[in-house]
Amino acid sequence: MARAVIATIGQDRPGLVNELSEIVLGVNANIEDSRMSVLGGEFAVLMSVSGENAALDALESTLSSLAARTGLAHLFRRTSDRAQRQATRLAVRVETLDHPGIVHGIANFFSSRGVNIRELETQTEPAPHTGTPVFSLNMEIEIPEGEDVAGLQTAFATFCESQALDGELSPASG
Repeated sequence: MARAVIATIGQDRPGLVNELSEIVLGVNANIEDSRMSVLGGEFAVLMSVSGENAALDALESTLSSLAARTGLAHLFRRTSDRAQRQATRLAVRVETLDHPGIVHGIANFFSSRGVNIRELETQTEPAPHTGTPVFSLNMEIEIPEGEDVAGLQTAFATFCESQALDGELSPASG
């Protein structure tokens, strides 16, 4: 089986997920993993698909036609399975008053320690009663097997305190 990752962004509207999934099914490919969300007024789709090479060729062509007709922006990239490495997964949760640079600071903290970010999701919502923008971040990270988890947790707590972040590292679920 061949694999590809598809990213599409377009004006949010009913039926977009149906159209995209119908195209994948129509070429006899399979959606293995996906993330879909409205960001601003745009609907963003990221999906991993698998199928025979001919099916993925047809999918790429059909997706290009749909994009040309509808104004979707898209990227189609052939890929392969990710090399498995022994790693400990941890969940990261951070909450703070919204301000520029939060994601960069946290990403820099982990990358400078050789920690891989596996998933990252953020959102900003008004606080109850005050309406002050509150930023929330949830991540799943992978640290190489045998690394000092307790030491990383201590360093992260110190980092969060220095940045006025309410944050925690805990074992990842699942």
